[in-house]
Amino acid sequence: MSLERINPEELSPATGFSHAVVATGSRLVFLAGQTALDGAGKVVGETLPAQFERALTNLLAALARAGGSPAELARVTVYAVDVADYRACAPELGRIWRRLAGRDYPAMAVVGVVRLWDEAALIEVDGLAVLP
Repeated sequence: MSLERINPEELSPATGFSHAVVATGSRLVFLAGQTALDGAGKVVGETLPAQFERALTNLLAALARAGGSPAELARVTVYAVDVADYRACAPELGRIWRRLAGRDYPAMAVVGVVRLWDEAALIEVDGLAVLP
């Protein structure tokens, strides 16, 4: 399996994401959207960074159970109920990402939404991984 991260010089600098990811492998893992739910199904964390950390932890747990690692994430989509808050928290969210998932950034998008399935959720993260 290999992931080639492509960031053309003519595009704006890719900070915390890759513009394109070319994947070769034999298994695709589609990761369902994860919010900051704990094992009992309760949203935990009052702030966007706290919820982001839990949602990412949940996503990575599902990926690990499927036999994958953060470096094999090819695509991640983040759904935020407050994009301005997401932008304001971006440096902290980047630190959380690097601590949990490393510096191999997938192709990413942040999408503003009116609300998520769980009304207390501020953020949801889903993804696609390519495994050997």
